[in-house]
Amino acid sequence: MSTPDIQELQQRAAIEDVLTRYCRALDWLDAESLEEVFWPDAEIDYGFFRGSGEAFVPFLLEVETRAARRWHASLNSAVRIDGDRAEVESYGLAQGTAAHEDRLTDTVFAGRYLDVFECREGEWRIARRKFVLDWTHSFPSGVGPFRAPGAAMKLHVLDVRESGHPEYRKL
Repeated sequence: MSTPDIQELQQRAAIEDVLTRYCRALDWLDAESLEEVFWPDAEIDYGFFRGSGEAFVPFLLEVETRAARRWHASLNSAVRIDGDRAEVESYGLAQGTAAHEDRLTDTVFAGRYLDVFECREGEWRIARRKFVLDWTHSFPSGVGPFRAPGAAMKLHVLDVRESGHPEYRKL
């Protein structure tokens, strides 16, 4: 493998790491980690928010705290690197559990992240992001105290309503 090939693999790995850290930061309500995903001057457009990366982080965390649980994934990323910039498109899948009319409702969102990443001083972050929604679906929550048929033990159920959850680890 030639040096340029290795460098491109390293750049792609760094970009994928940013996408993963975005999801974890939202799931665990980690503002500090989320701030490391976007450049402060990033241009963000989610439709319901248009503004800088710096303004987006607290706004998005306030939205996310409305859910008792949330789950985010970035999938199938297509990456084209050109020097210190990269065009990235990835699928996004997210789920949130929130109270609605005295019951818990799960809502699934599926869409695409249309990103431009920039590498500044050796660090890749999102410089521009547009989220495009493909579909969404809400239904009564199926998560509660879960016990498999015939099992003596139940599964742990995650409930993150604020940052600092005891199960969260900085990675």
